[in-house]
Amino acid sequence: MISRRTLIGLVVAALLATAGYLSLPPPWPRHSPDLGLLTIGGEKLQLAGYRGRPLLVTFWATTCASCVRELPHLIELYEELHPRGLEIIGIAMAYDPPNLVLAMSRERNIPYPVALDIDSVAARAFGDIRVTPTTFLIAPDGRIVYYRIGTLDMAEIRQDILDMLSSRHGTARPAPQTSQEQRHSCYGSRHYT
Repeated sequence: MISRRTLIGLVVAALLATAGYLSLPPPWPRHSPDLGLLTIGGEKLQLAGYRGRPLLVTFWATTCASCVRELPHLIELYEELHPRGLEIIGIAMAYDPPNLVLAMSRERNIPYPVALDIDSVAARAFGDIRVTPTTFLIAPDGRIVYYRIGTLDMAEIRQDILDMLSSRHGTARPAPQTSQEQRHSCYGSRHYT
């Protein structure tokens, strides 16, 4: 049987561990990294060059079934909102062979730039991305205002982008009040910064 003193010690240790975890900064950057990318077409992109417009950055892989299912929705979103200012960049994971990325991009007629992250530089710059799809919405001022691990809720992200485009101040709808723990640990749910 555990003594009362041991039990109190375990509770205190658990509380301290939780407090330490909650004080950690989020694993993703608060601002878009100043990053150069090379597209499958050989074009060089600088993320800083997208300032002034909302930018959706999505990490994906040809072997990721969720990513492949999400492609038509991203294409539709791009075709609808790109004329109003939205930009999207797809970043293929380092383990994805470039020939497969190129083939799928052509096969699916992806209209937005698709970049290769051969050395995982982009994945590290965005918080060491390992799971796909992982998506970031970057406000026109360069702040990362949203990220999601897992498939997007297209209606919600579309509304956030529309709000951003209509305000042109680079702010999405107010973020719900969530704890650090929720922001760090939810797979497939909304995350705000």
